[in-house]
Amino acid sequence: MEQNMLQMFEVGPCEDAYQMGFLIGQRFSNLIKSRLKTDLILQNQLLPFSCSPQSQSLIRTLSDANRKKFPRYWDELIGTAEGSGVPVLDIILLNFRKEILPFIPKATTEEADTIDDCSDILVASDSMAVVCHNEDANVALIGHTYLVKAQLSNGLSFAAYTYAGELPSCAFGFNSNALAFTLNSVPPSEAEIVPGGIGRNFISRDLLEATDLDDALSRLQLSEASVGHSYNLVDMRRRKILNVETASRNRISVYEVGMTPFFHANMYLHLKVEQVHDDNSISRQRRASELSKQSKADFLSLLGDTQDEKHTIYMAGPTLYTLCTAVIDLDEQTLSIIQGNPKNGEISHVFSMSSKKFDVLQ
Repeated sequence: MEQNMLQMFEVGPCEDAYQMGFLIGQRFSNLIKSRLKTDLILQNQLLPFSCSPQSQSLIRTLSDANRKKFPRYWDELIGTAEGSGVPVLDIILLNFRKEILPFIPKATTEEADTIDDCSDILVASDSMAVVCHNEDANVALIGHTYLVKAQLSNGLSFAAYTYAGELPSCAFGFNSNALAFTLNSVPPSEAEIVPGGIGRNFISRDLLEATDLDDALSRLQLSEASVGHSYNLVDMRRRKILNVETASRNRISVYEVGMTPFFHANMYLHLKVEQVHDDNSISRQRRASELSKQSKADFLSLLGDTQDEKHTIYMAGPTLYTLCTAVIDLDEQTLSIIQGNPKNGEISHVFSMSSKKFDVLQ
């Protein structure tokens, strides 16, 4: 499957959040409309459910809670919908998909929710401090992602890998405060989910505005999340990497990555939460434990591994696909994006994170 060239849009400073969203939606209108047509989870599950009486209270509660907690990001979401010329409901459903899907009657779910599985390998040793991240998604996302490089009116800038129609970023990003993150989906059981809580897309959008590592942790601790997530937080200035697992009711566990390479797929590893059994993630976790992890090249080889025919670490269809690999090097102070298998793929973008401008080097 061929991917289109990853496009980047520089936006801001803007008059307000709505204008920023509008300009992003306008710039990527074709990609957003294309995704809406081809995303089977949206078409076969989310949209039919949104027409049912039982969905109205959930969607209304989600919308009200997130609009109240994050009014600027809500305006940005509405601006994205209106700028792209698509129904606001479709954009709401995309951004709340993880908070809605658990409540859709199982008999109606035809497509598996495999929208944002990912794999990360991290280390912070004396010789190397690196985060390598596979951005895995449903094949509907192929060609439906872009980079947003935004400058806000308060002087903060951020860059974020973004799924078409969604808030930046449900994948990875960084800001001019030398803070970066990558994300891993985790599967809490239905009993662990709080209906109508804060959406993960809004929480990760908020992380893009964190002033430092402590502020990022505070935002996660007070997130009031509906469902769980795993965050790999990177502090360039302090040369520090944290894996943070969260769940509803503001539960959080923080693991500081050190000399021993740490692999994270899509299962909780240190936060005690009842979770859904995931053979794919368990298989990737097991395979990663068998592979060498001595150098950055080893990390990329691990993320490019395809030995297990059923549950490969690097994914190439038919349902899941590795859209790209992000490499954050804390010593070089760069974030690189590789398209194709990271063993031999091509670097499409390199950002320098050593200055407030985080210049694009490639």
